Amino acid sequence: MEFSPYGLAFSLALLAPSLLLAWWPPRHPLPRLRVAWPLAAAERLGQALALVLPVVSGATGPLTPAQSVLGCTTGVLFLAYAALWVRYLAKGREPELLYGRWAGVPVPLALLPILAVTACAGWLGSPWILAAGVILAAGHLPISLQIAQRLRNEPPKIPRPGEAQGAAASYRGDGHTDREENT
Repeated sequence: MEFSPYGLAFSLALLAPSLLLAWWPPRHPLPRLRVAWPLAAAERLGQALALVLPVVSGATGPLTPAQSVLGCTTGVLFLAYAALWVRYLAKGREPELLYGRWAGVPVPLALLPILAVTACAGWLGSPWILAAGVILAAGHLPISLQIAQRLRNEPPKIPRPGEAQGAAASYRGDGHTDREENT
């Protein structure tokens, strides 16, 4: 294992949009879920591995033509991901913009980074990064789909005057959700 500048660039790009929630949380609170601990653990482990492994296990030298194509694919996935974050900010930071469908794709803001991690695995030539993507998908997709379903089935709860606004009060530093985890 050695430091990969390509992997560092990938990890920083992967983390950046989630940091937006610290400054611009959804205007209305996200639904509270009881999440099975294996899903929550898979999501957290996948998130950590997807950020760390590209930096320490990715390509360090010249890329093959196939790796260059996968690098471009990773870039396109990030552009789509960034475009959805711009849409979230521009259209009023509603929770539905984080978990709603886009172009027929359910939870694209959960799916796109997972696809980017798996493309990154090929780009950087690391089966470890691919494993991180699989672990991330195992937790992140089911949880995001549950939140999306709850948002479709329940009207948003508007805080009363004097209560904390938006998701800031319930933001737990995990990048996107307010949920209770079973232990």
